[in-house]
Amino acid sequence: MANIKSAKKRILVAQKNAARNKSAKSSVKTSVKKVYAAIEAGDKAAAADALKAASIKLSKAAGKGIYHKNTASRKISRLASAVNKMA
Repeated sequence: MANIKSAKKRILVAQKNAARNKSAKSSVKTSVKKVYAAIEAGDKAAAADALKAASIKLSKAAGKGIYHKNTASRKISRLASAVNKMA
């Protein structure tokens, strides 16, 4: 355990940031699962709506540094292509 006051504060700040990042990642994963669930169900309209929501969450997470911008872009691209491949 840290003894220096600034080190104690850094531990608290790091914990707070980690909790925020974990929450955001969990939210993104849930929205991505909703897209794939709609694709599996064959509901193109629901998949398109879920894709829009997921891409917004991914973009925001990338903007805040939770995901690298290329990672977010790749995930959005793969989701979009999966939705577009639906008949």
